[in-house]
Amino acid sequence: MEIFIQQLFNGLTIGSVYALVALGLTLVYGILHIPNFAHGALYMMGGYVTLTMMTKFGFHYWIAIFVSIIVVGFLGVLMERFVFYPLREAPPIHDKIAAIGILLFLEAFAHFVWGADYQMMPSPYGQVVQFFGLTFTMQRLLIIFFAIIVMVLLYVFLKKTYTGSTIIAMSQDRDGASLVGINTNKVAMLTFFISGGLAAIACSLTAPINLVFPGMGQLVILKAFVIIILGGMGSIPGAIIGGYILGLSESLGATYLSNDYKDIIAFVLLVVILSVKPTGLFAKGGH
Repeated sequence: MEIFIQQLFNGLTIGSVYALVALGLTLVYGILHIPNFAHGALYMMGGYVTLTMMTKFGFHYWIAIFVSIIVVGFLGVLMERFVFYPLREAPPIHDKIAAIGILLFLEAFAHFVWGADYQMMPSPYGQVVQFFGLTFTMQRLLIIFFAIIVMVLLYVFLKKTYTGSTIIAMSQDRDGASLVGINTNKVAMLTFFISGGLAAIACSLTAPINLVFPGMGQLVILKAFVIIILGGMGSIPGAIIGGYILGLSESLGATYLSNDYKDIIAFVLLVVILSVKPTGLFAKGGH
């Protein structure tokens, strides 16, 4: 039973990270209908910026994360302005190829600037906590709580503010939104900023328990795509719930089946859920 609860906790930790990454991806998809393959590179850049701020400039962990959110958010905006915006009238395959190009460019850039070595990110939350016979690290607890706070803030922002409602309006009907006077360019830029910020938070939280390296975004982004397909493309609740379903399935699967197959679980889940519900758990319109 203790092992089961420990694995549930680990699943919540992984699921929180997946949900944050999938949220950024689903926001962009909901508005621009772009599957942003470069999102994994933004995730990786978030880790490197936080690490650099701490090791080179001596910033505190939280200040480093804040800088990372701003830097990666602006990277997202630049991506939207200089790559996706000019391609908005092009055939759909063009922005997919462009996104893959950005991913490869940013990975090569990270390789050039920081090298190919795996790097450890220091964290002020390395303490181990014993709780009812279970062992947790403060960092893992922090991931779960902070991720939930970020998700709640995002939900409040989207539902309760005018700017947030313009994002939702645009995701429901882009042409209609521009007809009623919503500045679709500003909304697109803001969405990419939020998306990059979420990727930076996710990576900065998880990097101290994993490692930072140039290819770290690849598997995460594949899983995030699985999540947004599971949850229904463009659905915000779907991205969150899908993230936790996948995190828990992986964690329990690694313990009770085999650790070797943990990364396949995502794709098995995808096949099973889409066989039952082809549109995903929360098909569009589930905002």
